[in-house]
Amino acid sequence: MAAVLRVISTTTIQAPSHNNGDSTRKIDLTPWDLQFLPLDPIQKGLLFHLPPDTSNHIIHHLKHSLSSTLSFFPPLTGRLIITEHEDNTASSFIACNNKGALFVHATAENTTVADILQPNYVPPIVHSFFPLNGVRNYEGTSQPLLAVQVTELVDGIFIGCTMNHVVVDGKSFWLFFNSWAEISRGCLKVSKITAFDRWFMHEIDRPIRFPFTMEAQKQHFESLNPPPERIFHFTKEKIVQLKSKANAEANTDKISSLQALLTHLWRSVIRCKRLDPQEEVHYMLVIGVRPRIVPPLPEDYFGNVALVGGVTMKAGELLEGGLGKGAWEMNKMIASNSDEKVRKHYESWVRNPRLLMLGNLTGGNSLATSSSPRFNVYGNDFGWGKPVAVRSGGASKRNGKITVFAGAEEGSIDIEVCLPYEILDALGNDNEFMDAISN
Repeated sequence: MAAVLRVISTTTIQAPSHNNGDSTRKIDLTPWDLQFLPLDPIQKGLLFHLPPDTSNHIIHHLKHSLSSTLSFFPPLTGRLIITEHEDNTASSFIACNNKGALFVHATAENTTVADILQPNYVPPIVHSFFPLNGVRNYEGTSQPLLAVQVTELVDGIFIGCTMNHVVVDGKSFWLFFNSWAEISRGCLKVSKITAFDRWFMHEIDRPIRFPFTMEAQKQHFESLNPPPERIFHFTKEKIVQLKSKANAEANTDKISSLQALLTHLWRSVIRCKRLDPQEEVHYMLVIGVRPRIVPPLPEDYFGNVALVGGVTMKAGELLEGGLGKGAWEMNKMIASNSDEKVRKHYESWVRNPRLLMLGNLTGGNSLATSSSPRFNVYGNDFGWGKPVAVRSGGASKRNGKITVFAGAEEGSIDIEVCLPYEILDALGNDNEFMDAISN
């Protein structure tokens, strides 16, 4: 029987008005925020086993706890304000006006937890577990900046969150998710008090002007069918082996576990594509820069603090140089993002604003990685136990998109890979790649 999703209700959830002292607050946006305006929001969600006959109570409880949590996160109940100026530029800020977040209650009556976990490929129905599909970040002027969908399965529940990427990055996304789980478990306040003030360099005028018109964005809209997705699981022991091998080959001790793991994936994909050795291949990474600024930004800074960096090599160089060569190039690129470089990039963006386009990051011979295994995913206990899996929605899915999550066991990592079926099949049959995989 085909998997079918049915929406039961939609509700607007506001923060309790007596707690919402920031109801008229305006938050100006930085280059790190504004660059995401044309892109899709962040969509991540958690899968839980659920005791029978508890769903009605849980839906009511989640709505109430979401409202309570939103009192600590005024931007997420607000809307974007985009002002278009006569010179074809625009400026934007978040209005913390408590217009509310969207809460969707849905059911997938013939889908089980096993139907999500067991297949090699992520089932298409997973994308329908997320709200606001097809909405771009700039539409946050009229669409909610946060939307939640709770989908009942036969024997479980899926909580999917869609958050506007102009308002949050991955770290902020999971900070909110963690806080909601805390309140749902019975905590009266969140354990991490969030810093909402954005970081601006002293000499920069606010709000920042950038070239933008709504009409042009609508004309550039492209609706593509998401590529197939497959999730590969790496245990802590296998990751330690890859890290040790990469550092030994590069004669260093600086290559991280994630750099070694992503290089292992990169080399395997290029090997499966059978490219000409002289062809250039690219690996793009979203690099968090909170700790790279001097003095460092607080860990609970709520907003985007990331740059996109890339490594380019010849296919033959990547494959023949061993794991260490590619991992060392990746390490050097990431390490080069010093305080001085971050500030120069920031200033350069203000002088010459450049909005990101997804096609520039993925496709062709490029892979692009987002998210991080450091985010607290499996600690999100809402009161009925920890999640059994994390999944992402259809937002920003293109060939070459790689999403990294912490695995369920400590130290393990799951990598979600979006590529054509023939490449994903070839990866699954590639002995060198699969030797590091745990099924």
